[in-house]
Amino acid sequence: MSATVIAELAAIVVLTVLLVVALLVLRRIRLLRRGGVDVAVREARAAEDVRGWHSGLARYRGDEFRWYRIGGLRSGPDVVLDRTRLEIVDRREPVAGEMHPSGSTVLSCREGGTTWELAIGADALTGFSSWLESIPPGRSTGYRQAS
Repeated sequence: MSATVIAELAAIVVLTVLLVVALLVLRRIRLLRRGGVDVAVREARAAEDVRGWHSGLARYRGDEFRWYRIGGLRSGPDVVLDRTRLEIVDRREPVAGEMHPSGSTVLSCREGGTTWELAIGADALTGFSSWLESIPPGRSTGYRQAS
């Protein structure tokens, strides 16, 4: 291969990487402009296991709590929790090593057969609890306040 071909291939690789980074930045800006609450999410694990957390933004849309991972390429929500099937089964303070903001609470929520953990700030927790409790009359919810 000649030096020109290698330089062209390197330029294509660099431009591709820059394009992906630009798309991620634009996605983040678009998510932030549309509003939402900061929530870290992971599938439930032992409390001592501090791995697996992903930062993102969540929005309420009718009966759905839609969570979007900040760094992902996916255009739609990464996790959708249906309020009519959602149950808070536990709450705890973050353990040492979990990098959540001061005053955060970690909720264990079960929806269907999956248990999720949500690390959520105090203000967002109030909104989440109100949204969960405010299901219209005549519709069932698995809401249960953890002790």
